[in-house]
Amino acid sequence: MAVFKRRIMAVGVLVLGLMAPGTVLAQNADPNDEFYRQLELFGLVLDRIRDEYIEAPDETELVRAAIQGMLSSLDPHSAYLSPESFADVREDTSGTFGGLGIEVTMEDGLVKVVTPYDDSPAARAGVLANDLVIEIDGQQVMGMTLDEAVNLMRGEIGTDIDIVIAREGASQPIELTLTRDVIAVQAVRWDYERDVPIIRLSRFSAQAYSGLDRAIREIVDEAENGLPQGIILDLRNNPGGLVDQSQFVADAFLSQGSVVLTRGRVAGQSSRYDARPDDLDAMIADVPIIVLINGGSASAAEIVAGALQDHGRATIVGTRSFGKGSVQSIIPLGPDGAMRLTTARYYTPNNRSIQALGIQPDIVVFQNVPEEFQGRDEIIGEAGLSGHIAGEEEEEATVGSSVYVPANREEDNQLQFAISLILGEETHEAFPPDPDAVIAPSEDQIEELEALEEAAGQ
Repeated sequence: MAVFKRRIMAVGVLVLGLMAPGTVLAQNADPNDEFYRQLELFGLVLDRIRDEYIEAPDETELVRAAIQGMLSSLDPHSAYLSPESFADVREDTSGTFGGLGIEVTMEDGLVKVVTPYDDSPAARAGVLANDLVIEIDGQQVMGMTLDEAVNLMRGEIGTDIDIVIAREGASQPIELTLTRDVIAVQAVRWDYERDVPIIRLSRFSAQAYSGLDRAIREIVDEAENGLPQGIILDLRNNPGGLVDQSQFVADAFLSQGSVVLTRGRVAGQSSRYDARPDDLDAMIADVPIIVLINGGSASAAEIVAGALQDHGRATIVGTRSFGKGSVQSIIPLGPDGAMRLTTARYYTPNNRSIQALGIQPDIVVFQNVPEEFQGRDEIIGEAGLSGHIAGEEEEEATVGSSVYVPANREEDNQLQFAISLILGEETHEAFPPDPDAVIAPSEDQIEELEALEEAAGQ
């Protein structure tokens, strides 16, 4: 640390020397001078904390906190991952990890539940999306970092944990005791409702595509006349996950054309993924597809919905999606963990950016929200997150979209409407989807698309 200080001070002296003669020299000053001045300020503050704070601070934690502050100031999705958090991320994306089974974020100093995983300890205990965790094993969450709160919730398999949650509409905090378990998230489940196959894809873990492939083949094998009348792909409250898995999942329904385009500030961050013909998409080429989305469908889920919508391969039913149209790269930092950094925006095949806008369904269907859930059935969405990256059509962004999905399928308006479309009980001009009637990109979008394709091919 002493070496670091000397280097910063040396830079500071150089900057002051350059600026001293006055205005004329200041006009020719290196544009990096202000940057170095701020580095000097950081070094001075760090030294004062180390020397004068009432208790000797943990210097490693000080630096990590500074890095976290720097990254979190960029946007809601960039962050520093401690070695422990980095290990948790790798477990999470692998599809098997230990804990309570909830997707969480931080809001106003409290842990907010984005969604509980299917058949997890949290789901079985009645934890719901938008619940606020205010206490963990007797410790107040206010004042903790998200990592600290998550670490408290993790623990030895089979041990109990007491949490207190605040729920809008509830007169008193809700006390729950959960038993930690191995969370083996089965990314894909499928079954029938009124003889219509429904594929539920809960998250884009490393198991997403393999699970979808298996589900589709089983559905076709069991179809009485060789093919089902239609297939429903349920992406509601799917928070996303691995981008490559979203590409593979969309490719399962497409035989050609682009699936997703990414565009970053650096040329190497721009890319294009194209669908390729295979026996899976050929197997269901004539089967109508309906995709269900809502305000909890984010990121990778939006890539799939946008690709199938743009190609006219599926009819999108539900409410507007979350609107997370940015790509985060996990950059390992050796033994010091990793950084999650937003490096690109992604675009649908027709060059639509959904950042802060979301995917608009072809058919909007709302749920009948019970009184006890009213006021808390909407998730804030990307456009409502403080510090979010502005969308390309920010003035059109809205911040609320329903996330409520009834546990009883008979009360699920979105699902029942989709089933009725497939069975011919309901009709709508958007179903079945018409590949020849897809929204064409504008001339400006075409030029941008051609430039992106050229950059991706280099």
